[in-house]
Amino acid sequence: MSAASIAALRYYPVKGLTGVSVEHAEVTATGLRHDRAFMLVNPDGTFLSQRTVPAMARLRAEVLAGGDGLRLSTEGADTLEVPVAYDGKRRDVSLFAKWFGAGVVQDPAADEWFSEQLGRPVALVRTTPEHERPSWGVHQGSTGFGDAHALLVTSLSSLDCLNERIVETGAEPIPMDRFRPNLVVTGWPEAHTEDRVLRASAGGLEIGYAARAIRCAVPTVDQATGEKRGPEPTRSLAKYRRQPDYGGGVSFGMKAAVLTPGTVTVGDEILVHDWLPEGTDPAPDGR
Repeated sequence: MSAASIAALRYYPVKGLTGVSVEHAEVTATGLRHDRAFMLVNPDGTFLSQRTVPAMARLRAEVLAGGDGLRLSTEGADTLEVPVAYDGKRRDVSLFAKWFGAGVVQDPAADEWFSEQLGRPVALVRTTPEHERPSWGVHQGSTGFGDAHALLVTSLSSLDCLNERIVETGAEPIPMDRFRPNLVVTGWPEAHTEDRVLRASAGGLEIGYAARAIRCAVPTVDQATGEKRGPEPTRSLAKYRRQPDYGGGVSFGMKAAVLTPGTVTVGDEILVHDWLPEGTDPAPDGR
């Protein structure tokens, strides 16, 4: 197996918004620091995502140095900076009608800005100091407002394999940002090597395989324009990445738990310590 390394790191401060690429990151038990720490919710407290509001992809939120502020921006609108409330007034929030908890209410100016950009009433919340949301899988961990796990790991070889198939249909290749990964690996010659990584480390970080990443409709959203561009990549993935043990969904990437928090930098070597046996995946048994 050729040496592999980290090609890209990205965190998503507000769930569903565009990501922020970084060269160096601190990774906590719930993922890259500030990743999915914030979430937009409807008036009833249910979360918003690109599944139903693809225009969220056009919006950018970036945590300011020191972590005490949030900068909100999008093309054609004034940039807004608001303070971050780490604690204070709470409101009930939920994810997928499966997790119910509380979020810390943020600055009303942020609510107004997001509501104007999306054309609907929404509110911004942050995880509470006592936030606790366990994840499932081979290695169980915890997550903030992410879908279900701390990290999404993908590889450039997997994307190359997928794009070869997409181009064969006459469609345009897609960029990696469609899959919204946290950690992208280069140097694995075989596509989908991440499916078999049971335990690995990079820099001061150690991660463990949780489950395959079953894809929803979000990868069909152009992350630059916030518009749906389907049917790719779902159409091509469906031809060779169906996962019967996950209800027949299509997969791309690996969901991982953080076993040892630490810092990681683009270019760090990825060391795989344990592999899943070829053709095995015990994750569905742990759901």
